[in-house]
Amino acid sequence: MNNYTFCLKIDADTERGTKIGIPHLLYMLKELAVPATFLFSLGPDNTGRAVKRVFHRGFLRKARRTSIIQTYGIKTLLNGVFIPGPHIGHKHQEILRQVAAQGFEVGIHSYDHQKWQNSVAQMTMEQIKDEFNAAYDEFKRIFGYTAKTAGAPGWQANLKTLAIYDQFNLTYASDSRGKTPFFPRVLDTTFKTLQLPTTLPTLDELLGLPEFPVNKLTEYYISLLQNDHPNIMTLHAEIEGMKYKDWFYSFLTVLKQKNVIFKPLLSIAEECLKNREQISVCELVNAEVPGRGGFVAMQKNQ
Repeated sequence: MNNYTFCLKIDADTERGTKIGIPHLLYMLKELAVPATFLFSLGPDNTGRAVKRVFHRGFLRKARRTSIIQTYGIKTLLNGVFIPGPHIGHKHQEILRQVAAQGFEVGIHSYDHQKWQNSVAQMTMEQIKDEFNAAYDEFKRIFGYTAKTAGAPGWQANLKTLAIYDQFNLTYASDSRGKTPFFPRVLDTTFKTLQLPTTLPTLDELLGLPEFPVNKLTEYYISLLQNDHPNIMTLHAEIEGMKYKDWFYSFLTVLKQKNVIFKPLLSIAEECLKNREQISVCELVNAEVPGRGGFVAMQKNQ
């Protein structure tokens, strides 16, 4: 097998995923000596407010396929609606610190995950800055240093969010879907924060589809790997760290056996930024992804 480069971006969306899924993933990754990048939701878990996305095309179909109640649990689906959303950073700061202490790269996923995913397109620049700043401050409180990376919930990025990232001088971000590292352009503005897009479908985009039974998923993912760019997979603490943790462990084991080269996203970003002039500038557009409801930020012209 070719020497494929493989990066794991782990998003923790909820309190339950942080409390249960993150320790499971941490144990697996340490046992297999696989690096990864963890991005955390750091404020209130208001998952119940995801009901707004019921109107996004494809959301209900995806929810049925992925057994959303089994994945997230009834209590999580009530958070922020019938019960107050628990503050993840306050309740689980020791779990988050343990991830960094074990040598893994850590960054920002969100402050209020549902607020960003549901509403960022309608928020003003000042509102987005306040939301990101809340996550930035909470990250610094927990880890003792400033965040250098972020990845937006649901790949929801736009001209305003990219401008905020530039203001915070992030080393890179991973807010988009695409094929290769790039500098994003929206309208006439090119932004300085490097984008490392998710290149592979997520597990929840494939689960439940008749053409992708669970016992064929590893084979399918391997068939998608490319050796001319880093292969970046986004996974979720609530899915690969919980219900599908056995599958994920097996998947990593197969990749290790095939001598896939695992790297954290930061190492890819540093390699790219050494040759900044060779990185493409690409438009960032809204597009649909098979198996996912609504639109996501997508790298164009690749």
